[in-house]
Amino acid sequence: MPLYEFKCRDCGPFEQWRTMAESSHPAHCPSCQQTATRLFSAPMLLTGALRLSKKANPEPQLVQRAQSEPVAPKLRSHAEGRPWMISH
Repeated sequence: MPLYEFKCRDCGPFEQWRTMAESSHPAHCPSCQQTATRLFSAPMLLTGALRLSKKANPEPQLVQRAQSEPVAPKLRSHAEGRPWMISH
């Protein structure tokens, strides 16, 4: 069920969960019960937990990999044949 945003002339904006079938119907303000108009806003793509954990700084941070010595690959001996093949 989507969250829709409405605006009451006296009380201001409020949000209300409604079905998509009820999206075009007018809503009533929870404070004064006056008819409110629907505001059109961008869809919310982040959940509440992600929104709270999101950093306030919009600039990307530079991440560098630690420099280390390259490791030589380990050689394996397949004396019993190829392990990926099924013997008959």
